[in-house]
Amino acid sequence: MPRPATLAIVPAMSTPLASIFGSGFLVIVPVLASSVGPYSLWAMLAVAFVAFHTGAVVRHNILCAEPVLAAGSQRLTLTLERLSDGALVLAYIVSVCLYIHILSAFVLGAFGLDSGFNKSLFTTLVIGVITAIGIMGGLRPLERMERWALYVTILVLAVLLAAFALRDISDFLDTGRFVLPSMPQRSGWEMVTMVAGTLIVVQGFETPRYLGQSFDTWTRIHASRWSQYVSLTVYVAFVAVVLPLVPILDGQYADNSLIQVVASVSVLLSAPLILAAGLSQFSAAVADTLAAAANLEEVTRRRLTQRWGYLLVGGAAMALAWSGSTFTVIALASRAFALYYLLQCLVALTVCRNRRERVRFFLVALALIFVLLFAVPAG
Repeated sequence: MPRPATLAIVPAMSTPLASIFGSGFLVIVPVLASSVGPYSLWAMLAVAFVAFHTGAVVRHNILCAEPVLAAGSQRLTLTLERLSDGALVLAYIVSVCLYIHILSAFVLGAFGLDSGFNKSLFTTLVIGVITAIGIMGGLRPLERMERWALYVTILVLAVLLAAFALRDISDFLDTGRFVLPSMPQRSGWEMVTMVAGTLIVVQGFETPRYLGQSFDTWTRIHASRWSQYVSLTVYVAFVAVVLPLVPILDGQYADNSLIQVVASVSVLLSAPLILAAGLSQFSAAVADTLAAAANLEEVTRRRLTQRWGYLLVGGAAMALAWSGSTFTVIALASRAFALYYLLQCLVALTVCRNRRERVRFFLVALALIFVLLFAVPAG
C-alpha cells in the first residue's frame, strides 16, 4: 500500500477530525452514563469498534468503488451511490440541527437559560442566520473557521484530559478506589438500543470520500484511517477519565452536564469548554450546510441551485429543532447516518471481490440495520 508523506496526510485529516470531534465529545459522557452507567467505557469501545469497521467500508469505496463510478460501468453501483448521496443530504440536515442544538445547550447553560423552549428557539435563530448568510453567498469564508475550531477543540480536550486524569489520581489516592456512576434501571434491550443511538458521536470519517478534488486516493484513505485512530483513542480516553467524576451529577443527566463536571474540577475550565463548544458546533454546522447544499445540487442534477439548497436544508433543520431534546436529535442523527453507511456497504458489496471483505461488510451492514431500526434516545 503506498504511504503518502505524513505532512500530506495532516491537512486531509482536518476535515474528518473536525467533524468527528464536533459530533459529540461534548455529550457522549452523559448519554452513555444515562444508558449504561458504570459500563460506559465498554459501550464506548463497542461504538468505536463498529465505527472503525464502518470506516473500512468507506475506505474500500475510495479505492475500489470510485473507479467503477467514474467509468459508469455498473448500473447497480451507480444507483446505490445516488441513493446514498440522497441519504447523506438527509443525514447532514439532521446533523446541522444537532450541532446547533448542542451549541445552544452549552451557551444557554452558561447563563442558566437552557430550557427546552429556549434551546429550540436559539437553535432556530442560529440556523436561520447560517441559512441567510448562505443564500446571500457568504458561507464559504466561514468555512475557514473549521481548522481554527479544530485547533481550539484539540487544545481544550488535551487540557480537560489532563485535568480529569489528575483529579482521578487525587481521588484514588484519597479513597483507594474509583467511584463509578450507578447502574440505571433499564432492561438489556433498552441499554443496547440507547448505545446504538450514539453512532453519530463518531461520524465524520466518511468526509475524505468527498475530498477527491483536493487529495489523491491514498492520502484520503490514510487520512480517514488516521483520523479514526486519533479520534477514537481520544474518545475512549475521555470517557475513561470523566467516568469517575460522573457521580457528582447524582443520576441527573442533561445534554450540557459536562459543564457541571468540568466546574467540579476547576471553574476556570468552564469558559474554555463553552468557547470550544461554540466554535466547534458552529463551524461543523456551516460545513455540513455547505456539503448538504452541494450534494442537493448534485442529486437534482443541478436543477436545484445551491441557494435553494441552503433554504431547504436550513428550513428542514429549523423544523427539526422543535422535534425534541438534544438526546432525541442525537438518536435521529445516528439513524440517518446509519442509512447512509448502510448504502455505502451495499455499494462496497457490488464492487468487492474479496470473500473475507464481503463477509466483513455484510456484518457491518447488519449492525447498521440494527441502528437504523432500533436506536432510541438516552435519557
